[in-house]
Amino acid sequence: MSPELREKLQAVSVATLATALYKRGLRNQVVQGVGPVAAKGRNMVGPAFTLRYMPAREDRNQLVEFRNPEHPQRVAIETCPEGHVLVMDSRKDARAASAGDILITRLMMRGAAGVVTDGGLRDAATIGALEMPAYHARPSSPTNLTLHEAIEINCPVGCGDAPVFPGDIVVGDDDCVIIIPADIAEEVADEAVEMTAYEDFVVEEVKGGAGIIGLYPGTKQENLDKFAEWRKANNR
Repeated sequence: MSPELREKLQAVSVATLATALYKRGLRNQVVQGVGPVAAKGRNMVGPAFTLRYMPAREDRNQLVEFRNPEHPQRVAIETCPEGHVLVMDSRKDARAASAGDILITRLMMRGAAGVVTDGGLRDAATIGALEMPAYHARPSSPTNLTLHEAIEINCPVGCGDAPVFPGDIVVGDDDCVIIIPADIAEEVADEAVEMTAYEDFVVEEVKGGAGIIGLYPGTKQENLDKFAEWRKANNR
């Protein structure tokens, strides 16, 4: 993705992006049941690189599997491209972890933009203290082998009921995570920037005592004129 697109998406909320996608008929792009391990006060932005888990079968998922240099979980950590977000489909099952602090630290050191799972993460307090953003359903101590088998890398997945295709744009803020289809990411980002400018203006007006009707949405011309003046004064 371009630096310009990344910069735009770093400055808008997931809520605003959800509205822009809803206008285009896309209602299910927010990753449900997932939040930040620790709030970072800045957005996570990057193309999706995916890992899919399936239900573990006991004879295939003993601890010895981690000795296999081709184990998909380990390979995903070592091949996720710089600037991408690792998105893990853990079947919305947080009873066993999708990964722990050592793997997530390695992912950070390789330059990933973040990590998202609709399951749980081990060593969540340590992961939360890392510079790289991480999102999960809740802390989970059991190793992934307990219930999950990492089975496929960089394929279409479902994460928290959101469809995720490799290369889709992932944005996470201090609330949650949204998936933007890659082919409309530029237009959605541009609209979200415009929406954010107007919403910032509205917040100032409301704090100053203004009423909502005719202001949000802006259906009165006097408010639109006032917004134009505000925008010019604030270089927005």
